[in-house]
Amino acid sequence: MAEHDADREPQPIDEEAAWAAIVAGYGEEPADPPGARPFRSVEDLALIEDEPEVAESPEPKPDAGADKDQERPALGSSVVFAPGVGGPRDFQPSEASAHHPAPTAAGHNGPPAPPPLPEADVTAKFAWLGVVGGPLLLLLAAIFGWDMTWWLTFLGVGGFLGGIATLFARMQHDEDDDDPGRGAVV
Repeated sequence: MAEHDADREPQPIDEEAAWAAIVAGYGEEPADPPGARPFRSVEDLALIEDEPEVAESPEPKPDAGADKDQERPALGSSVVFAPGVGGPRDFQPSEASAHHPAPTAAGHNGPPAPPPLPEADVTAKFAWLGVVGGPLLLLLAAIFGWDMTWWLTFLGVGGFLGGIATLFARMQHDEDDDDPGRGAVV
């Protein structure tokens, strides 16, 4: 195709005629594509659409007129179901399953209670105290204007670094020589 385009001479474009066509068509509504539905106003959006709108006959209906506003439901009104006909609020779930636990006392479905946290030993507690307490001590010293003495700085920075080092050293290592990685298991 590129060979054929190279052989052709470019057609000159009449820019004046193109601009004149644009200016002449300014403000006109373009034609709707085939099968497009007509625009509906906000008041008509709440109405139930039974069939597509068709041009009405020129003779008026005997009931049309002053009672036209009473025929339409108000915008945002709800649908009323007849007695004995089940609506969306009448739905009752069959039974609780693993994917859908039973409702709680408040009537809401919720996840099961998480298992309790494991008990931490003394070393882990002191490590977390250093990780959280060290920066907190330095922050309090800056807020209250305390003198940054050597022991205050040592406790803040040393507690943080010592706590981090302790927690990293105590992490469980998954070192299996047979396991090449976390890929798919066949």
